Amino acid sequence: MQARKQLTVFLENKPGRLAKILGELARQKINIVALSVMDHQEHSVLRIVSDDEAATAKIVQDSNTPFRESDVLIVELRNQPGALAHLCETLAEEHINIEYAYCSSGGRNGKVFGIFKVSNIDKAVRVLNESPNHRRVERRPLRDQRTYRK
Repeated sequence: MQARKQLTVFLENKPGRLAKILGELARQKINIVALSVMDHQEHSVLRIVSDDEAATAKIVQDSNTPFRESDVLIVELRNQPGALAHLCETLAEEHINIEYAYCSSGGRNGKVFGIFKVSNIDKAVRVLNESPNHRRVERRPLRDQRTYRK
């Protein structure tokens, strides 16, 4: 896990605004680690973590699009039931609030990245590095799928 910079970009709700930013990232060969897009009254909110934070910020700035940077926690998780829940439980036990979260789709070796905006990023990194609960995220046995069907 690591602390990284995330850009929160405020896009006009007009066709092509998201495509313009993503197209320029592609042209500059910048890989997107994870992103989230949601609507908010007159604009969309794009949250994005890339493999080149400075270049991504420059692209957004050059497009005259308002944005801000935030520190977020990036955690690699197994793509299996319970992995995300276990991580959230570990943070809750230490009174670390998750302000928002989103995940990447499919990652290498069957893993995904969880992106977390938390109340105390330094404490979260320490807790997750030291906590035996976090290690259980990787080894937690799968639950019987029959319990989910009703």
